[in-house]
Amino acid sequence: MIKTWLYFGMKSFDVVVVGSGPAGGMAAYEAAKGGLRVAILEKETLPRYKTCGGGLVFRGRDMLPFDISHVIEKEFNDLYIYFDHLKEPLFAKRPYPVVTMVMRDSFDQLIIQEAGKFGAELLENHQLKAVNFDTEIRLETSQGAISCKYVIAADGVLGPTAKLAGWQETRKTIPALEYEVEVDQEAFERLSAEARFDIDAIPKGYGWCFPKKNHLSIGVGTFEKRKVNLREHYYQYLKTLGIKEVKSEQAHGFQVPVSPRTDGFVKHNVFLTGDSAGFADPLTAEGITNALYSGSLAGKAIAENFQNPAQAEKAYLDALHVRLLPELKFTGYLAHLFYHQKRIRNYLMKQNGQRYCEKITDVYTGHLELSKEVKDRIIKNLGLGFLVK
Repeated sequence: MIKTWLYFGMKSFDVVVVGSGPAGGMAAYEAAKGGLRVAILEKETLPRYKTCGGGLVFRGRDMLPFDISHVIEKEFNDLYIYFDHLKEPLFAKRPYPVVTMVMRDSFDQLIIQEAGKFGAELLENHQLKAVNFDTEIRLETSQGAISCKYVIAADGVLGPTAKLAGWQETRKTIPALEYEVEVDQEAFERLSAEARFDIDAIPKGYGWCFPKKNHLSIGVGTFEKRKVNLREHYYQYLKTLGIKEVKSEQAHGFQVPVSPRTDGFVKHNVFLTGDSAGFADPLTAEGITNALYSGSLAGKAIAENFQNPAQAEKAYLDALHVRLLPELKFTGYLAHLFYHQKRIRNYLMKQNGQRYCEKITDVYTGHLELSKEVKDRIIKNLGLGFLVK
């Protein structure tokens, strides 16, 4: 039985997690598992649709401490990357799922249900309105006030928590447009055979086609600073994919934060995770894996150091600097090469593209640790030394 605690007529928890996506779900899971009283604020009612390509790389799936098989749409042991200047795509094949396709409504709800097994309480239809700091943190919501000792912000790129808690906007974001598309049977059977990226399907960006059970998630995103007509490039990408008949399509525009915040990730016992912190991968714009990871780190840091906020903050920041932040910096260099140095990139891909594809796949599947020596060697081989001086 899930309990709630009242403090002077106000609900009171040890930790309040704002947002029920992958970061919020894992933060709640780890904090509740550690014995803390946890609430999850969700502005909607679960399950709810969430704009996302839904591609979960193996490393992200492998870190989950519970089974997700019943929410998997499709699995791919290979991944294809198309370039205009190459006759054949680069590809990586592994004996395990390189990428697992999920729909975020069922995937997110599953993680919240797992957190609930440890006592985390889901508060649906609770919109955060204000954050006030006193001896405890007081959250004003659309359904009343809540007090807590810690807040974990996991409310995405556009969530209000960070701004309400005093952060300025320092993340870099890129625009993307995704469609959930139903196509004719011939096209679906042909395109559902592979998960693919098409580099330069849009200027300084890429297109993706991720097959689901009975439809395709197709989208385009760009690192171009000037305004780009995403819809126009999306329809051009459909032609590239050979799609002649679209039975139905639902468009969803969104922003992806491709650089971390520069003014910290913890303030006044508020911990930023996932897209709220700017942890999406700069090269692929994939955000689920680092959302899961950072949410888990925040929940564990607080649970293990609950009585010592300074130590909880240090534990979280130290953990981020072990892998996540160095990897984001490194993949930021690769993103600069891929999307802003096209001539150099094309030359390198023509010479050793398959080799690079294999190594990058090993990184994203968690089978190659990016030690300083490995990163330095890759940067040197790619001719990226001018970026890191």
